Amino acid sequence: MDWVTKKSSFLIIGLLVSFFLSACTSLFKKDEPIKATTNTIAMNNKPEFNVNKSDEEWQKELSPEQYYVMREAGTERPFTGKFNMHFEQGVYTCGACGEELFSSTSKFDGHCGWPSFDEEIKEGKIVEHIDNTHGMVRKEILCGNCGSHLGHVFDDGPTETGLRYCVNSLSLDFKSEK
Repeated sequence: MDWVTKKSSFLIIGLLVSFFLSACTSLFKKDEPIKATTNTIAMNNKPEFNVNKSDEEWQKELSPEQYYVMREAGTERPFTGKFNMHFEQGVYTCGACGEELFSSTSKFDGHCGWPSFDEEIKEGKIVEHIDNTHGMVRKEILCGNCGSHLGHVFDDGPTETGLRYCVNSLSLDFKSEK
């Protein structure tokens, strides 16, 4: 292959990669602000929760993995959580305080690797918090009773609510309807 052909090949590949990247990034809504709802709190506001424990108390009660996710706003690896493909009838509760958060009737397969729900079990059970970490703007979701990190909510859900509550399994427990 001569020098001109090699250079042309690199140029074509470069243009194709540029086109692909620009097409992919145009799928995302840029410069569209996240709409605050009635249960959204600002980053600098510290809400009051019914359950208030010290870090030491939480560390004694939660496993190290649960503590990382629920108290340090960590994330479990996708497709590893015990509730990702769990579709038994019942109620999903906060793994830290036992507060009822989601009904199994609102659960769906979001194909994202984490349990997905389209609505909270009752208004006020979930508190939303604007999250600007990792170079993104998202809505973090917290347990409205104890403030534990649950995951994030997105406005790309497939149901009539248009919401996808993407929740870490480590943040949840389950009460069966049996």
